[in-house]
Amino acid sequence: MSEDTAVDTAVDTRPTKIMYVAEATAHGGRDGYVTSQDGQIELKVAMPPQMGGDGNGTNPEQLFAAGYSSCFHNALVLVGRRSGFDLTGSTVAAKVGIGPNAQRGYGLAVALSVSLPVLDQDVATKLVDAAHEVCPYSNATRGNIDVTVLLG
Repeated sequence: MSEDTAVDTAVDTRPTKIMYVAEATAHGGRDGYVTSQDGQIELKVAMPPQMGGDGNGTNPEQLFAAGYSSCFHNALVLVGRRSGFDLTGSTVAAKVGIGPNAQRGYGLAVALSVSLPVLDQDVATKLVDAAHEVCPYSNATRGNIDVTVLLG
């Protein structure tokens, strides 16, 4: 489908009006817990074993993957509905990778896998590309991290 690069910076995707603000607080970083202001989230956070932790909790990459996949799927359903398609049965899975970057910090990479089993490839591709333009996570990450969208 598509892969973001640093050249995609000309379009201003900032909100013109804030409709909702989510609040969460981390206690103890990657070996602690996170809570949301409304009490809906109370999760233990732990480093994954691949990064030297015990893995006895969720981690920020899993939370990002959950947020991105659900947001992208909602954008996909929205653009599908606008185009007259019922996307019942469609799914979006996200893989979020983390690793060292060239600046001695860490960076992320995302792979989104989209399943649209009832649509032909051309229609599915157009809807996925449109969703990638609508999704707030896609707009926030565009030009900042590699995002690959796979249609399968």
